[in-house]
Amino acid sequence: ILSWVLVMYIGQVAKDILKWPRPSSPPVVILEKRIIAEYGMPSTHAMAATTISFTFLISTMDRYEYPFVLGLMVALVFSTLVCLSRLYTGMHTALDVLGGVLITALLIALTYPAWTLIDHLDSASPLLPVCVIVVPFFLCYHYPVSDCYSPTRADTTTILAAGAGVTIGFWINHFFQLVSKPTESLPVVQNIPPLTTDMFVLGLTKYTVGIGLILLVRQLVQNLSLQVLYSWFRVVIRNKEARRRLEIEVPYKFVTYTSVGICATTFVPMLHRLLGLL
Repeated sequence: ILSWVLVMYIGQVAKDILKWPRPSSPPVVILEKRIIAEYGMPSTHAMAATTISFTFLISTMDRYEYPFVLGLMVALVFSTLVCLSRLYTGMHTALDVLGGVLITALLIALTYPAWTLIDHLDSASPLLPVCVIVVPFFLCYHYPVSDCYSPTRADTTTILAAGAGVTIGFWINHFFQLVSKPTESLPVVQNIPPLTTDMFVLGLTKYTVGIGLILLVRQLVQNLSLQVLYSWFRVVIRNKEARRRLEIEVPYKFVTYTSVGICATTFVPMLHRLLGLL
């Protein structure tokens, strides 16, 4: 998750600094209208797909027993399909996609030696939540200014806030000992259990309960934060254009998705435990 947050922030900022346009239409048929206002280089979808698939592969290959070649093929196929989809939808050139993949590969290689250290820092300091909130919020509030409004800043705030919330959630779990410690010394190599009907139903139930709580928290926190900010800045309620103002968009997005991250990593497992789903 932290790797995803890092590459996405760098990719989003690079877009607004380089300001390379999207492919011309015509001849390209643009199938996505929402993000047409964003710039093209690098492709953050390609960066996200590459990061998620390969960091997941690297993180699990020493923890679970499965054929490495199979895992590598799955990572390659997933990231390749996402990259090709960006060309198909007309949102990026091949250079945008290639640039995103190369930047991601470089960032993974540079940060990999520090993964274990970062993982340990997650539960080491009582001051971690303060740093995790202040630094991402500062980065979002001082995001590069664009010539015209685009959803890039809002999306970047959502990503950094979600990453901050997840990090705080893991810190809460460790600091208050809400998770059980492994009885064996790490790394624990496990076999991936076969997928049974009971396991599938249990997983689907856990997902439904978890996503329901997350959506509820998201809606409640978003409405409350917007009401507070509208009142503070004396803005007409339900003014959608006001949501794009820096002093409103960044705080409400950040508070909302930080809450979502904390809920997903702390309160959802607690609810699962309460309902006997673990």
